Amino acid sequence: MTTATEHHETVIVGGGQAGLATAYHLQRRGRDCVILDAGERVGHAWRGRWPSLRLYSPAHLDGLPGMPFPGPARACPTAGEMADHLEAYAERYALPIRLGVRVDRVERSGDGYLVVAADDAIRADNVVVATGVIQEMCPRIPDFAADLDPRITQLHSADYHDPGQLAPGRVLVVGASHSGSDIAYELAQAGFSTTLSGRDTGELPVRLDGRLVRTLAPLVRLVLTRVVSDSTPIGRRARVEIRHHGGPFIRIRAGDLADAGVERVFERAVGAEDGKPVLADGRVLDVENVVWCTGFGRDDAWLRFPVPLDDDGYPRQERGVATSVPGLYFVGMLFLHSFASMLVLGAGRDGERVAKHIAARCVAADGRGARETRRTQEEVAA
Repeated sequence: MTTATEHHETVIVGGGQAGLATAYHLQRRGRDCVILDAGERVGHAWRGRWPSLRLYSPAHLDGLPGMPFPGPARACPTAGEMADHLEAYAERYALPIRLGVRVDRVERSGDGYLVVAADDAIRADNVVVATGVIQEMCPRIPDFAADLDPRITQLHSADYHDPGQLAPGRVLVVGASHSGSDIAYELAQAGFSTTLSGRDTGELPVRLDGRLVRTLAPLVRLVLTRVVSDSTPIGRRARVEIRHHGGPFIRIRAGDLADAGVERVFERAVGAEDGKPVLADGRVLDVENVVWCTGFGRDDAWLRFPVPLDDDGYPRQERGVATSVPGLYFVGMLFLHSFASMLVLGAGRDGERVAKHIAARCVAADGRGARETRRTQEEVAA
């Protein structure tokens, strides 16, 4: 049996932008917390992405609470620059993060939780799951991938780093969301004959790094945080599409793909024939490489207690607050409340709401504890 060695009001699992922003807001309210992160350095998840990756939003939309993103306002930061920003942010506000700590499981313990990492355990009144849009999930690859010719190089987008990982020849990129479009474009630019397959996920009507967005930044924030959200019919429809079919093209658009020479087919890859991928219309593709941009499946098995799910398989929550599990919270989740929740732009807003709820819960608990103490003292005096 694991015995807790310490206690914190709140344990935040994950030290990415959402976890750091939540800790920032908790500290501002004078509440105790600790962040546990499996990486050896703040921003490790960003450092592990492909080098050419840039954020989909410009720097003026990428700051965290209390600290704007440095550099040109219109430029979209690289993954490495974002990682450095997170590291600087944690240092500036002396956020209580412990690196190299992988949480194995979280259990219910009385009215709170037991957070277990290797041989150590922490008692917590609240747990915030901040493992990220991708880090909390496991790569999803269709079963028929195993039927492809072993000579075909296969990669999931989670493992993609650069075109040098692929064999010479043709490439099929499966999954036409924003990651699929980015990777297909890069491969075509690198000289690969590239086909991008998958349903039409649409594209944003404006470029987030364009002049119009900079000029209308307040309006863009309003749309991404309040209009395309769980609070509106259009937002609820978008949530279903994004969670189950992928998000729209953001940086690389249909026109960019065409200009780069990417073949765009709207049929899904559905199987294998003679070791080659087959599209839904029966077309067999003779390729040397397949890059799976097919998304991720949630992996919450480390939460060792029932967490009610919505119809889409995501934890049931309202703006990050688990509706039927007191003291459990989520931040950084795909479309947690709005489209912005999966951008850095939404980390501070979602983290602030969760921190506010935690603070109120802790104040209420403090009040109950004080009343119980007074009652005990009165009983002893009597």
